[in-house]
Amino acid sequence: QLQFVESGGGWVQPGESLRLSCVASGFTSEDYMIGWFREVPGREREGVSCISTTGGTTNYQGEVKGRFTISRDNAKNTAYLQMTNLKPEDTGVYYCAARSIMAGCTFSYLHTMMFWGKGTQVTVSS
Repeated sequence: QLQFVESGGGWVQPGESLRLSCVASGFTSEDYMIGWFREVPGREREGVSCISTTGGTTNYQGEVKGRFTISRDNAKNTAYLQMTNLKPEDTGVYYCAARSIMAGCTFSYLHTMMFWGKGTQVTVSS
């Protein structure tokens, strides 16, 4: 099955950090831009960050800008989301997905994303 496998979630206290990983299973992710998305309680699935095929372009949702860092290692078929200074409102299920794109990256147009994984739960609570 062609999908990402996410890991690294857990329970942390506000202000702490987590590093999420997503590994491509059954396909080579270097041909696609990759996005991280989340489902926060009470809200629809939303884009958090994205990274271009080479890693040269990244974008972030306003709520996470300055706190989250996306990266990728194409040799390992893996993307990462380093999350720092976590807040309770970051609680949710985090997913990876990918799509073909001419250049850059976007975390809009969720319906065009492919290879959705099952997600990893992040809980931020004191």
